[in-house]
Amino acid sequence: MTIIDIITKKKNKEELSYEEIKYAIDGYLKGEIKDYQMSSLLMAITINGMTNKETFDLTEIMLNSGEIIDLEELQPVVDKHSTGGVGDKTTLILAPLVASCGVNIAKMSGRGLGFTGGTIDKLESIPGFNTSIDINKFKDQVKKIKVAIVGQMGNLVPADKKIYALRDVTGTVESIPLIASSIMSKKLASGASCIVIDVKVGNGALMKTIEDAKKLANLLVEIGKQHNKKVVCFITDMDEPLGYAIGNSLEVIESINTLKGNGPKDLTNLVIELASYMVSMAKNISIDEAKQEVLENLNNGKAYDKFIELVENQNGNINNIKISKNILSIKSKEEGYIKHIDALRLGENARIIGAGRLSKEENIDFEVGIVLNKKVGDYIKKNEELLSVYINDKKLPEEEFIKCFEITKEKIEENKLIKEIIV
Repeated sequence: MTIIDIITKKKNKEELSYEEIKYAIDGYLKGEIKDYQMSSLLMAITINGMTNKETFDLTEIMLNSGEIIDLEELQPVVDKHSTGGVGDKTTLILAPLVASCGVNIAKMSGRGLGFTGGTIDKLESIPGFNTSIDINKFKDQVKKIKVAIVGQMGNLVPADKKIYALRDVTGTVESIPLIASSIMSKKLASGASCIVIDVKVGNGALMKTIEDAKKLANLLVEIGKQHNKKVVCFITDMDEPLGYAIGNSLEVIESINTLKGNGPKDLTNLVIELASYMVSMAKNISIDEAKQEVLENLNNGKAYDKFIELVENQNGNINNIKISKNILSIKSKEEGYIKHIDALRLGENARIIGAGRLSKEENIDFEVGIVLNKKVGDYIKKNEELLSVYINDKKLPEEEFIKCFEITKEKIEENKLIKEIIV
């Protein structure tokens, strides 16, 4: 068996065996298989796909390439993952909300790359917040307050880490089998027994069509079943940003407002639905019973109190969150209804002004970002504010923000946020 044989087999649309996939992954991790050879295999997979069996095998091999966190003493533990979108700050609200209902949340999150934001960056915009606690402190904190959120720790799924870095620079990010195995190998290694996954679909997401989103969601659920995990997938709209804020400190502030009951309607509704499923899975109660608990704790202040507890236990201080004082108001040049907001372009604009990064080594500016004043379906007058841009040293022409909006004279229906729930 050689890597050339394996590449050729996949190029010819044949199914790879467990042994062949393991040979390729193990060899690449050891440095015996070169970047250019793995790139070739990844491109063949992206073009020709993988069978479910191949995807299950790839997930298993990547999962076992490093450490697996043992959270047996804390079970049931619930985790949540999003495939990434613009303005997606749900974890900041969800984790304390679900924990306030008595459910253990032991969450490992990532940093933002490209136009999508990362939970760890958002949390680190809270001065002092420590996302690098060790595994024992991580477990102790979950025992103590039911929730902890950290960056990826230990030697979890090193095969995925190495392959993901290569996919990012070789045009092989959008492959559904590669996305599914990457997500699930990390989730399975993190030790949760119940997993809710938010699969974003639309202009500002990796999955551009509902068909691809459903294909990915079904695959994620099937991988979960193979490992005796409860997995639920939400397919949610990302044709416009989630909520109004885009950018790290600004998104934390919007999350705090949501926990206080003053959040945007779309963000609040999505959080309630995701949280209800997470509480239902962990407590083995009906969705309706879980939703009642979730709504109570969102309205009575317990979710917000739990957020403060989480921040304080990880050394953060929400009183010192900084946002730029240099605010540019972008006004509409026409009157009408907002027909479309280009989430991808807005996310890219936010990255260009410093709120995101293209490589994981880049620094980001926590203080900058964008706050929308209007959403799809809203009416806007000429010279009324479309959005505010919080800027420091990096700037963009006003026109680059106006181009993100399509305005029409005809009344527009709001986007349906939750497209489907797959269990």
